[in-house]
Amino acid sequence: MRIKKENSVAVIIDIQERLFPFIYDNQKLSANTVKLIQGLKTIGLEILVTEQYTKGLGPTIKDVRDALGTTESIEKISFSCCGDNKFLETIGSTGKKNVIIAGIESHVCVLQTVIDLIDAGYQPVVIEDCVSSRKLNDKLIAVERMRKAEAIISTYESILFEILEVSGTEAFKAISKIVK
Repeated sequence: MRIKKENSVAVIIDIQERLFPFIYDNQKLSANTVKLIQGLKTIGLEILVTEQYTKGLGPTIKDVRDALGTTESIEKISFSCCGDNKFLETIGSTGKKNVIIAGIESHVCVLQTVIDLIDAGYQPVVIEDCVSSRKLNDKLIAVERMRKAEAIISTYESILFEILEVSGTEAFKAISKIVK
């Protein structure tokens, strides 16, 4: 199944200040996620962002927040984004079935969100180089489980060009610069 712009929305899950320093390969995660966001914005895809218990974990990290711009965060206390009514209403109102996912932690909030989205009839597309956990093994096991649950696993560069579909456009030129 090809991922098409007209049927896709993105979610950036809980990349927050107080947890981020402990995440495996966090600088690569931040850089990749910023590129993903820049590319998705270039294509014109809607991006949602969640924050888990901001009182304890703080806001979204600055680099990701800057890339997102004025996008308002959806605060939650449930690990799964789907445990929050505002998230469910917002994602439902988009009318999109493909949900492109980046965030932390892979084995907790990302995994539970992916499973709940599948159960709710959505097709999660997990961007493997834009998710992580404190421990690499937790990430690896979570990605394996999400794949077995029938989430699509991709990378930020692959998904950007898949959604873009053609070269020779201004969006193609912009995305080519972003991924270099």
